[in-house]
Amino acid sequence: MHNEYDPDDNFARSFESSADIDEDATVEVLAWQLLLLINPGDEATAQAQFDTARERLVDGEDAVDVIRDAIDWQSGFHVDATDPAAAIDALEQLAARYDIRIDWGVEDAADAEFLDDIDVPGVIGIAFEQVREHHYTLWTWDAGHDHHAGWITRQHDDEALPLVADALGFRVRPGSA
Repeated sequence: MHNEYDPDDNFARSFESSADIDEDATVEVLAWQLLLLINPGDEATAQAQFDTARERLVDGEDAVDVIRDAIDWQSGFHVDATDPAAAIDALEQLAARYDIRIDWGVEDAADAEFLDDIDVPGVIGIAFEQVREHHYTLWTWDAGHDHHAGWITRQHDDEALPLVADALGFRVRPGSA
């Protein structure tokens, strides 16, 4: 019987709730693990993003900026805090990667009246609940007062993601928080 080792599957089980990140782990190793987490089941995309980011990481650029640039609008979002329409668009695209359709509770999420009545945190909250029903987690990370940013991971990676993200300088929390 052939049993193929898949580091993606084993990574999520490698952390106990009390585990710490190896302090000797390089930024590149941590970036690779984060990209695998935010691209569940899509190692080709993670590899392409890692290839894009690797040189900048080796040169010592800030990991948060480098990874944000490498994943933007493909595996993550980074939107203006006053633009719920952009947040809806970005979250719909991210959810579609996992065959999830977000029900915004209105016929047309682009309707001006709906957009006037909702803010970006409200959009994130709705999307969090919708992806959670499909065993995924919408995470947000501190992108400053003027922006909201985040990504979607498998729910079973809920313990690993904050450990890896924090080691890279991302301050993450579930999108419901």
